[in-house]
Amino acid sequence: MTETRSSTAKASRIAVRAGIVTPGARALPEEVPVALSFGGTTQAVMMATPSDLEDFGIGFALTEAVIGAAEDVASLDIVEADQGYDVQMQLVDDRQSALSARRRKMAGPVGCGLCGIESIEEALRSLPGRDEVRLEMSAVDVAESVRSLSMHQKLRAETGAVHAAGFYQPGKGMVCVREDVGRHNALDKLIGAMARSGLRASGGAMVITSRVSVDMVQKAVIAGTGLLIAVSAPTALAVRTAEAAGLTLVGLARGADFEIFTRTDRITFGVASDVA
Repeated sequence: MTETRSSTAKASRIAVRAGIVTPGARALPEEVPVALSFGGTTQAVMMATPSDLEDFGIGFALTEAVIGAAEDVASLDIVEADQGYDVQMQLVDDRQSALSARRRKMAGPVGCGLCGIESIEEALRSLPGRDEVRLEMSAVDVAESVRSLSMHQKLRAETGAVHAAGFYQPGKGMVCVREDVGRHNALDKLIGAMARSGLRASGGAMVITSRVSVDMVQKAVIAGTGLLIAVSAPTALAVRTAEAAGLTLVGLARGADFEIFTRTDRITFGVASDVA
């Protein structure tokens, strides 16, 4: 397996603060093309941070319905390509046959979650319901999940320029975090990491640092969580999609303040969970 490059690089800059000019350098996040290939055919090329690429490959395959479980990937290799990397995955036979029949190919830059979709029906795909998820979170847990995610953002602390997605479990706290220059990539990396480690998404909330577009809702629902918490606002379509799927959608979560847009019954206003 190819060892990927550092996630950051130093860049010279002139800092101007309170009228004082200071030359120096700043750490910036790396951004490289990452191909996601199945059975020797490229399915997507995304601009991404070159870290946790195994998680990225598995998460992307899950949220794009290429596979149904991490075990559907028979092998995964990261190969260095021109200026980037190729995450090469071999699928089990039935999954590879199903993918070949779809003949779907997509390519997109950072910030584009639906590039290459061939029809409106594909973009607005039906989702499994999340009504069976019985997990509840206290209002204090919601605030704690966002605070905890911020504390776990090592790459953002170094560069100030990346998104993050985390998985928060009441009583345990933030148990998994992934970062990337792209908000979709960060969520895919988180979903892949959880699938590889056996973390069940129904046991907690996914927390993201970005706005909530419909594709972020789709990814969260497909992963299996019943709660999606974001520091920014959702789109109107994201709210309608979350409502239809039975997903609790919390937005504008900053400090102790937040807004619940769908399935408000999963948020309680009693005593907070005891986070270790």
